[in-house]
Amino acid sequence: MTVNRTAIWLETLWRELYPPLCALCGAPGTRKHDLCAPCRRDLPALGAACYRCARPLPTAGICGACQQHAPPQNCTFSPFRYAPPLDYLLLQLKFHGKLHLAPLLGQLTAEYLEQRIHPLPECIIPVPLHPTRLRERGFNQALELAQPVADRLKIPIHREAVYRQRNTARQSELPRQERKRNLHGAFALQGSLTARHVAIMDDVLTTGHTVAELARTLRRGGVQVVEVWTCARVPPFEGAHGYTTP
Repeated sequence: MTVNRTAIWLETLWRELYPPLCALCGAPGTRKHDLCAPCRRDLPALGAACYRCARPLPTAGICGACQQHAPPQNCTFSPFRYAPPLDYLLLQLKFHGKLHLAPLLGQLTAEYLEQRIHPLPECIIPVPLHPTRLRERGFNQALELAQPVADRLKIPIHREAVYRQRNTARQSELPRQERKRNLHGAFALQGSLTARHVAIMDDVLTTGHTVAELARTLRRGGVQVVEVWTCARVPPFEGAHGYTTP
């Protein structure tokens, strides 16, 4: 029996012995997810959006802002809108250390991505935290979400490709006009990066300044195609409803 078959068999046995419970309402979950069918249907799908920045649109295409000033990433994919009840799951993961929610959110994101991403990037690069912030929180939520996505899509994670060299102020604590300046020079490459097609992974896309700065850093390192993958997108000008970017 191979390692993969053993892992599948053990997971199947575990779920038979301990059926999943819905992370939102506590009812029995499904065989695939720790969500019941009604709560899964209640998750707010993003729907039609801009191909470059995932801004919600009446029909899919390129939004006016991206037509005037194209972002450094080639495309952005987010399966969900940042709204109830999904926002509860993300807040519990990020600020309350509920790491058991990362596989659920990552799997939901991966299911969305595998239907849309062709060809797949060569690697996933989670948005890094500054060491000080990482010590405070104890984990990087972007990395926790990237792992189930990488497992499902069979793509490696390059967690050491780039690092955060400045401990920037929290984006949510700054006026909108200062957020871009706050992140200037925040990231730096660590060694050489041979991949030419990568995906940046983060939990939530709010203003987009964080992933844009990271995308610019990767392009300076020779990356030609940069995708941005997040679990949720905050519609522009609505604010993050208590959510803060790293």
